[in-house]
Amino acid sequence: MGKTLYRKVWDAHTVGILPDGRTQLFIATMYLHEVTSPQAFAMLRELNLPVLHPERLFATPDHIIPTDDQTEPYADPRAATMLDALRRNCAENNIRLFDLPSGQQGIVHMVMPELGITQPGMTIVCGDSHTATHGAVGAIAMGIGTTQVRDVLATQTLAMSPLKVRNVRVEGSLRPGVTAKDVALHIIRKLGANGGLGYAYEFGGSAIEAMDMDGRLTLCNLAIEGAARCGYINPDETTFEYLKGRPYAPKGAAWDEAVARWKSFASDPDAEYDDVVIIPAEEIEPTVTWGISPDMNIGINETIPSPADAKDEETRKAYVTALDYMKLTAGQPIKGLPVDVVFIGSCTNGHITDFRAVAPLLKGKHVAPGIKALAVPGSQMTAQMCEEEGIADIFRAAGFEWRKAGCSMCLAMNPDKLIGDQICASTSNRNFKGRQGSPTGRTLLMSPLMAAAAAVTGMVSDPREVF
Repeated sequence: MGKTLYRKVWDAHTVGILPDGRTQLFIATMYLHEVTSPQAFAMLRELNLPVLHPERLFATPDHIIPTDDQTEPYADPRAATMLDALRRNCAENNIRLFDLPSGQQGIVHMVMPELGITQPGMTIVCGDSHTATHGAVGAIAMGIGTTQVRDVLATQTLAMSPLKVRNVRVEGSLRPGVTAKDVALHIIRKLGANGGLGYAYEFGGSAIEAMDMDGRLTLCNLAIEGAARCGYINPDETTFEYLKGRPYAPKGAAWDEAVARWKSFASDPDAEYDDVVIIPAEEIEPTVTWGISPDMNIGINETIPSPADAKDEETRKAYVTALDYMKLTAGQPIKGLPVDVVFIGSCTNGHITDFRAVAPLLKGKHVAPGIKALAVPGSQMTAQMCEEEGIADIFRAAGFEWRKAGCSMCLAMNPDKLIGDQICASTSNRNFKGRQGSPTGRTLLMSPLMAAAAAVTGMVSDPREVF
């Protein structure tokens, strides 16, 4: 019986089996940012332990970085303290830091693939749940806790048990106006917010194979929102074309050797899976969340579900709570719901292709009166491309606030926050209560195309109709 990519990567990085039965797994690379790493370094100092493999560690500040005025010192003393700690820890341990003056700073899950550090066949960890993003190139990438960050700093290994593997296939062709974000939300709705517990998701099928790399990054980014520990896509020619020529990608003869090695990690045709789910691509619509969990989503032409239609009592209670918090009514159409704020950005949808897709649609149009619209590229490299291609100017002319690179309004650990019970049409990854900075703020997750449509109409809209 053949092996999955997950099993091949796991076996290639197994150091040994611990007395408690867990595997000691070698970690090819770990990414660091300013929020979860300071405590890990502090614990390491208390134990008087050195960083074992600094050459395998890479860092960038993202969560707390202001996206409007980045003049230091920052108004928020906590942000300044975190940034100072990251800089100090990287300098003291000879860890490569992509800081603000570098031109390569940005959201950790965008910067590392863009630089070609994220590569097929790797084991990758970071103190951030959306580390699953990096699985898009054919890596096994997982978010870890701060004590585990400490463990990897000290040993470059992690103790864990292998996951089951679910093969999630989307077969067929996506309809116009349907993006990777819609696919991801649809999968989460179908399998549930807890459906992936104990699993790695291998995404495949003709619709996913047709996606560009940024779309694949979006899909794997959201694997964690379906409770999968990681999500990945087998490396193929799209992967290799994306990585070729990037700063940290192999060069010359080493490139050919690397591609041959990367291909060998792809799942075998006769690989055995613990579960297989097949989804017809044609059934996926432009999708938007209505509740307080990413699985609470519906197609643009559907109505908000009723608690009476819930599959069980737990779901019914969750629906009641969500409707109350979101101030919505069962049976209400989601299309036409007024919004107050639009946010295009985050590690989910802050890629260059996201902005390239939206810019032509916005040309000659303008943000609706009373709408605050933010466009936040996920990295300085993406921001620079947007400037060079005239994309940033199109967004500015349309009435968007064009911001500097950072996590921004995704989780609001910076000045970009909702106020009161504002409704935000957001391209980010979580719609939890208070996620965007206000304890009563309301988040609707959607694709960049839908967010752009909401910006120009002032309400949840079908981009196929608006554009």
